[in-house]
Amino acid sequence: MFPSLAHRPWHVFCRVSLQRRSSLSQWSYRFLRGELLDGLPVTLISTLNPFFYRREKTTGIEIILSFHFSLTLHTVRAVLKKREYGAKYTKNNFITAVRAMNEFCLKPSDLEQLRKIRRRSPHDDTEAFTVFLRSDVEAKALDVWGSNEALDRERNLRKEVEREYQESRFNICFFVNKLKPRSGKRATFLQGPGKVVMVAICINGLNFFFKLLAWVYTGSASMFSEAIHSLADTCNQALLALGISQSVRNPDAIHPYGFSNMRYIASLISGVGIFMMGAGLSWYHGIMGLLHPEPIESLLWAYCILAGSLVSEGATLLVAINEIKKSAHKHGVSFYEYVMQSRDPSTNVVLLEDAAAVLGVIIASGCMGLTSLTGNPYYDSLGSLGVGTLLGTVSAFLIYTNTEALLGRSIQPEQVQKLTEFLENDPAVRAIHDVKATDMGLSKVRFKAEVDFDGRVVTRSYLEKQDIDQILNDIQQVKTPEELENFMLKHGENIIDTLGAEVDRLEKELKQRNPEVRHVDLEIL
Repeated sequence: MFPSLAHRPWHVFCRVSLQRRSSLSQWSYRFLRGELLDGLPVTLISTLNPFFYRREKTTGIEIILSFHFSLTLHTVRAVLKKREYGAKYTKNNFITAVRAMNEFCLKPSDLEQLRKIRRRSPHDDTEAFTVFLRSDVEAKALDVWGSNEALDRERNLRKEVEREYQESRFNICFFVNKLKPRSGKRATFLQGPGKVVMVAICINGLNFFFKLLAWVYTGSASMFSEAIHSLADTCNQALLALGISQSVRNPDAIHPYGFSNMRYIASLISGVGIFMMGAGLSWYHGIMGLLHPEPIESLLWAYCILAGSLVSEGATLLVAINEIKKSAHKHGVSFYEYVMQSRDPSTNVVLLEDAAAVLGVIIASGCMGLTSLTGNPYYDSLGSLGVGTLLGTVSAFLIYTNTEALLGRSIQPEQVQKLTEFLENDPAVRAIHDVKATDMGLSKVRFKAEVDFDGRVVTRSYLEKQDIDQILNDIQQVKTPEELENFMLKHGENIIDTLGAEVDRLEKELKQRNPEVRHVDLEIL
């Protein structure tokens, strides 16, 4: 840029002074021969003004360059090169033996020569299980099948065979299931809600038959409403029995959380059935009686049948009340809370239906008595409308409570607080956020929370199981960035495993202390 400057003498640009000691100022820097000049520990990037720099080597003296220049010091910092991980990076991914055989069409003998790694098991019944590196499995699959195209052809062939097998298996299992013993389901109907529902089905079925005969004999609108009421109760309780039998089925791949909600579904359908069959027909018959009144025959047999129905319905009601009292005491809630929370929808339906049946019998008897005394058939029609209104109220309550249960309502705040306090009192937990505790039905709770773990406690838990002297020795051996990376990767992976073990421990303890909690999802924040 300035070629003429190169031919100027040295003294034009700087003044050289010989000193044994001098201070470092804005315009002068000392350079010592043999220490700073020849073995410089830092990088010096000098921007000189006017764009020229020259270093003189002098023996035993200090050189002070007094010309104007700016000096920038940069410290050397080792930075690891960032690694780019592609979308198909599987070098460190693990895969189980079952998946390796299914997805890569391998045999157990093909996996024997691969590296086996013991990992913490995600299941409660086992502590550890064996996995393989996915990269090793992929390489073995290519070695066995020769190419990716051959592997894809084998996969498609196996999928076709599996589809044909499933189609044939469906037909076989349909008949096998019919012949399988159902002792488990039979036991379900010999105790608890199942017993209450079966007793109600038998009694309401008999009541319907006798009430129907009484209506045919007398032509009473109230008796017709009572017959329809008993028929609706019988059909609805048959639905409840179906829901109970389905709810005890074990979880499968399609329904991983089981079938416990089938009781709520059956109760919901039952509520809709009560509204349509019971309330609807009762209202219709009552309105038709008001519009077209007809004389009523002798009501003696009707009174006798209603009296028998009152006794039988009352007996079923007592059975339901006793069952709810036992369940409420077991769960530590009052009778009213147990019913309002719909903890056992099947027993609730029987309770409300029988309570409505008893009240319905009283209403029908009263209106039929007024008709007998006055000879006015309008009272009988009003009794039919009263029974229909009663059934409509019961059905609305059942629809509301079972819909709330199916939507996934939260458990009581006291229970949520109890579960949260248990987690917060653990030393490894700093805070709990976004807590969701959902009632899954049949006293089963699903608990989910975001957990902020204390990394110091987790790391200390890991160090307590290690040889500290060995770790100190490994630290002293670290000299290069590559060695530091390997050291951190080794212990970092182990600390992550320790964190996973802490999550498993908390989930296990939470289930043990709270048996109603069946599913726990703790997410690391």
